[in-house]
Amino acid sequence: MGWNSWDSYGLTITEPQFRENVAVLAKTLKPFGWNYAVIDEGWFLKNPQDRPTPEKLQFELDANGRYIPVPSRFPSAIDHDENTGFVALGAFVHAQGLKFGIHIVRGIPRESVDRNLPVAGSHFTAKDVADTADACPWDPTNWGVRDTPAGQAWYDSLLQQYASWGIDYLKVDCISDHPYKPTEIRMLHRAIVKTGRPIILSLSPGPTSPGIAKELIPYAQMWRISDDFWDYWKNPKTFPRSLHGQFELAAAWSAYAKPETWPDADMLPLGYLGPIPGEGEARDSRLTHDEQRTLLTLWSMARSPLILGANLTKLDEWTTKLLTNRDILDVNQFGHDQRQAAVEGDALAWTSSGKGNVRYLALFNLGDQEKTIKHAYAFYNLPGSSYSSRELWTERTTGRSEQFTVTLPPHGCALLELKP
Repeated sequence: MGWNSWDSYGLTITEPQFRENVAVLAKTLKPFGWNYAVIDEGWFLKNPQDRPTPEKLQFELDANGRYIPVPSRFPSAIDHDENTGFVALGAFVHAQGLKFGIHIVRGIPRESVDRNLPVAGSHFTAKDVADTADACPWDPTNWGVRDTPAGQAWYDSLLQQYASWGIDYLKVDCISDHPYKPTEIRMLHRAIVKTGRPIILSLSPGPTSPGIAKELIPYAQMWRISDDFWDYWKNPKTFPRSLHGQFELAAAWSAYAKPETWPDADMLPLGYLGPIPGEGEARDSRLTHDEQRTLLTLWSMARSPLILGANLTKLDEWTTKLLTNRDILDVNQFGHDQRQAAVEGDALAWTSSGKGNVRYLALFNLGDQEKTIKHAYAFYNLPGSSYSSRELWTERTTGRSEQFTVTLPPHGCALLELKP
């Protein structure tokens, strides 16, 4: 659970903006378990506004060819005329009782290769490391890394640097799909282990194939199950992903969600997304209130990581209440044995188990019309025949019964806590 800068700031976030969001995260959301603060892509770009014309991009690099924060955007990186990276910012995040993360794209900077800079802690240079036939198809900054001692030395040097910054979470892009790069995933894992620091390895983008889950589980703790997800109920285009489209993927991955292995349905585009979101113009989330509850219910039942994209400095009362519903968050944090239990046209049901003998039943209406759902609990293959229920969004309670009836609005949901 945490916050990532991409949905509201894209490539452009600055240190003052990050600190302002971290302050709200610590004060308002941390008491409910939201505890990661992550700077997404572009913290090493001097001119992120020129991303549409890659030949104009300028980078901040250290003497060993590694990206470092741009001082004009992250002033605390400079200490006695030396760029010390995110050491000070990491310490600030930790002082708030939070954990600190950054985003990178796999590989080695092309500029480092052009200059053939040395690899820290080794006798290799950047040209020994780079696979110039392997470029990320959608990112112009890096070359791939060879599966050689030089390549491992490169990733070792990166992770030693990140560990010194106090990094707790590393999101690595262009590695889990289009293309899938298993050798670089393994090199990153080995480099993390060598640091001795517990660093979460999160892989992007998706759709990661469930067929490679057993390959990923020993090396990464999170991986994206879809390409970029944004605030659409449905999207006629293949990109970005919509909420309606995430149900099928969440069901396919549900069995893998458990401690240390977390299929990631992507960030939560809730609240205000701006001033420069990673997709589209600055806006309040396009999702209706019913759709936002459906989003958080699906992510919670599926036990996806909850990484918020909202501009936290502009959190409104309704969104804050949505994100601090402890009962819903408990489903995400403590549920288990989760699965999609039934599909009837546009009506879907998920079940999971909670603490003790508690069971959860989530009912979704994916249709565009109001829908009444009425079934015996036995229909969902729950272990008991009768339950008392509490709906966790409305707090509506019902006495012991063998069935439940609910009328859901279009794109709406209900999430029941059941006790035998």
